[in-house]
Order: sequence, then structure tokens, then C-alpha cells
Amino acid sequence: MSIQVVLSNPVSKNRFAKIAALAVLSSAVALTTGCATKRATSEVVIAPLGIPSGQVGYTGAVIVDNPNAIITAADNLQAVVYFGFDSSEITSQSASILNQHASLLNSNANAGVLIAGNTDERGSREYNMALGERRAQSVSGYLAAQGVSASNIRVISYGEERPVATGTTEEAYAQNRRAELSY
Repeated sequence: MSIQVVLSNPVSKNRFAKIAALAVLSSAVALTTGCATKRATSEVVIAPLGIPSGQVGYTGAVIVDNPNAIITAADNLQAVVYFGFDSSEITSQSASILNQHASLLNSNANAGVLIAGNTDERGSREYNMALGERRAQSVSGYLAAQGVSASNIRVISYGEERPVATGTTEEAYAQNRRAELSY
């Protein structure tokens, strides 16, 4: 069965030709782009339901579990080292602080430390997360070079998400370019 359209008016023929051309172009675009392909594996992340058994006040955060004696000893140490702009280089002042932490960790073989890298607000969120990670890894590497077991060191980056100083002055930025050690 065929459909025959008879158009006697030249204006109608021109209008029909434009509509037909648009229909053909639309079909071509729809056929070439198609639907998005489905992935072979699921990319859905499922959050745990409730608090895992045996854990009280679980927040999903990295936990370093140390005896009170180690925590008390660590409270007597400076827990923050600072970095220059866009740098993860350990300064001589930071090295002397980290040497004290290395001594504590080396004398307590089961003690663990969490190193949190932070940045100021300059730069993109993604860049600052990576820079915070480099800073935490730099501190971790320094401690490991001083004999601290790498299995007792955990690192995390907060990037620009946890500033200790607000404002857009160089002093505020300098306070936020840091790595914090916690026990």
C-alpha cells in the first residue's frame, strides 16, 4: 500500500519539502546518537544500613585506636605541621616536630597515627583534595623514613573543606596549609 500526496500549490510543495527534510535529519540524528550503552557492572554504591554491630557512634570516619597512654603522650606534642603555598615539602621546622612524633611511634610499635592533609581555599576543589593528599603522604613518607611502620600510618585529605582560619589574607591561608596528626 502506498500513499500518494498530491500537492498542487507551489507553497505547499515547498513547505512539505522542508518538513520532509527536517524529518529525515531528525531520524538521522536519532539513529546515530542512539541510547547510552549500559555498563557491564553496576556503579551503584550502597550505603550500609544503620550502625555496624559492635560499634557505638559509628560515623564512617577513619578511626585510629590507641591506648590512653599513647594519646596522653601525643597530647604533649605539637600536632600540626605547615606548608608553603602549593607545596608538600617538609620544612626544617616541620621536620623537628615530626621527629618527635616518629620517636613516640617508634617507641610504641602498636601505636597508630592519622595524618589529615589540608589546603587553603585557592584552587579548585579537586586540585585541593589532591594537594591535601600529597601533603599527608609527604608527612607519612617522612615518618616512614624515620623508621615508623607504614602499617601504623593512615592518611586522609580534606582539601579546603576544614579551614581553621577564615578570610582571604595570607595569614589565614598560611594557617590552613597544614597536615594534622591525631592519635
